[in-house]
Amino acid sequence: MLKTADIISGKWTLLVLRDLAQGINRFSALERSLQGISPKTLSERLKALEKAGVITRKSYAEVPPRVEYSLTARGLDLIPLIDHMRDYGSKWLMEASNGSGGPSADCCGNGSGGTSVDCCGDGTSGASAACCGNGSSGS
Repeated sequence: MLKTADIISGKWTLLVLRDLAQGINRFSALERSLQGISPKTLSERLKALEKAGVITRKSYAEVPPRVEYSLTARGLDLIPLIDHMRDYGSKWLMEASNGSGGPSADCCGNGSGGTSVDCCGDGTSGASAACCGNGSSGS
């Protein structure tokens, strides 16, 4: 279990995996998708994930050079874990801020009820800022 935590614990790592699972596979596309990540940090995360066997890196002998990343079977097995973490955050992590002691009725804080709004800008509905993993409020 500690090895799994080591793989996914880095800042931005879960979001990199999420984007790769959605088919975003080029460095520049990942950089655009992960607003605020530095190229150095993205490169470090990709290298660490490759070393852990979670992603593969494929280089094409073209001009300009093209590199694509994809999830391995090991990486694909992490996606349900990420989905469960998002669900847990939507249900329980916002309770501290709403004082309800239970699942958040409005995880986005916009009166929507948190079930049909893409709070994080990542294509998911009802995800709280705590689930986004990037410290943003989703706007």
